[in-house]
Amino acid sequence: MELAKKGFIGPGIDCLGPDMGTNEQIMTWIKDTYVQMYGETNINAEGCATGKFINQGGIAGRAESTGLGVYYCFRELVNTPSFIKKANLGTKGISGKTFVVQGFGAVGYWASKFFHKDGGKIVGVIEYNSAIYNPEGLDPDDVRNWMVQNGTLANYPHATEVETMDPSSFMEQPCDVLVPAAKEKAINKDNAPGL
Repeated sequence: MELAKKGFIGPGIDCLGPDMGTNEQIMTWIKDTYVQMYGETNINAEGCATGKFINQGGIAGRAESTGLGVYYCFRELVNTPSFIKKANLGTKGISGKTFVVQGFGAVGYWASKFFHKDGGKIVGVIEYNSAIYNPEGLDPDDVRNWMVQNGTLANYPHATEVETMDPSSFMEQPCDVLVPAAKEKAINKDNAPGL
């Protein structure tokens, strides 16, 4: 309500999108509140937020859109010879490249799913309370299902290494590509030299 009253959000001003700690329900509540306040005077009021339930004005494909964008950007990079040479990634394309993904929510999971489908190997997954690693690769759907069912990656049966005390230390596990897909400042002056 405060963002709307101050004119900070709206369909023609700033359309809010889901981020950490939000989901379709929260985005629908934002839309409902905005519509309640301005729906009679703004025919486009439902467009004040994205990521809503589909039956509440959301769109199909929104859940995976940011992770898909990460995939598309990286796919273009690894098909650019100058980038491949400068990054010392060997051959063009995603196939055969190894990935450690920090944050396995809406962005990290979907990016992993698309990398995996394109022949990339997800070797590490880092969450706020646990991290796993397997140089032979991990199935993103299986990891996601385990995380949803257990609330942690601890005891994940297909990991060769598990970390629960300092999960962010797994950002330094061997890989071709580190995907920081969670909180800001994940890469900082303290860990950058090790990366």
